[in-house]
Amino acid sequence: MSTQAIHSDEALHSPASWRDYLKMARLDHMTKHVFILPGLVLAYVLRSPSLENAWWSILLGFASAILIASSNYIINEWLDREFDAFHPDKSSRPAVNMVMSSPLVYAMYAAFSLVGLALAYAVGSSFFVISLLFWVSGVIYNVKPVRSKDKPYLDVLSESLNNPIRMMLGWAMIDHATIAPVSLLLAYWMGGAFLMGAKRLSEYREITSEPGGVALLHRYRRSFQHYTEERLTISCFVYALFSTFLMGVFLIKYRIEYVLAFPFIIILFAHYLGLSMRSGSVAQKPEKLFREKRLMVISAATVVVLLVLSFVNLPMLYNFSVPYFMPFGQ
Repeated sequence: MSTQAIHSDEALHSPASWRDYLKMARLDHMTKHVFILPGLVLAYVLRSPSLENAWWSILLGFASAILIASSNYIINEWLDREFDAFHPDKSSRPAVNMVMSSPLVYAMYAAFSLVGLALAYAVGSSFFVISLLFWVSGVIYNVKPVRSKDKPYLDVLSESLNNPIRMMLGWAMIDHATIAPVSLLLAYWMGGAFLMGAKRLSEYREITSEPGGVALLHRYRRSFQHYTEERLTISCFVYALFSTFLMGVFLIKYRIEYVLAFPFIIILFAHYLGLSMRSGSVAQKPEKLFREKRLMVISAATVVVLLVLSFVNLPMLYNFSVPYFMPFGQ
């Protein structure tokens, strides 16, 4: 893949079509909303809420999440268009290559935001507050003066904050009265940080493998001026450790049966880190992870085990949470 992704002014002749504007919403990224589902399942398992009118809330909730996420993508692509020109893949985005109307882009951003938040309000007050946080996270990540995506490590942590937010969106669709366990939300956050750290590691390895790649990467994203392959690899390791530790805290307090799923979760982390080190890795495009067959098999096995353990009680496992000292020599 060539790193000569800088587009000349002459390339910016074609006016954008309505399809180009719609592409900015990245509706093909809807697969990321799969992270909402664990919130739904765990709210049902741990809280046993009433499911009256739940399907309506779930339908409106997913529609709201999709629209708000799309609004974040729109503002992301528009404000990043000058930087994306230096990325081998993102340089093909409409905002980089086409003549686009700024008022129209902002009108589309406002429309997606307002409709998404209106649907969130219809679901319930708690869901609306979480949805508003989802929208604000997009502003913090993309818009100056904060623009957290330009700051090393904070870029990963702020982008991956969408993970626990999505979990809470699922939780709030059927349980409007409580917040999901903090240990679980933090574990989900660190798991998301691992995914985003692996994405940056994959980008770093891919782009810097070409002549002039380091300089190009620094122009694409300021945070990469601090990153090295070693630092990114270590950060992935740290995020994975935090995530598994916090999951351990959660399962001991709420559902110790999940301890049997840990081998699957560890294998999932290891396989994904391995993916990030491959040339042209799918880790750079999380929305297309479903094309990685082996990853999908491991993920499916993990999900099945977690679902089974969500509804099967194993009382003998509680003995492992009781302190016991084995007598020496007996």
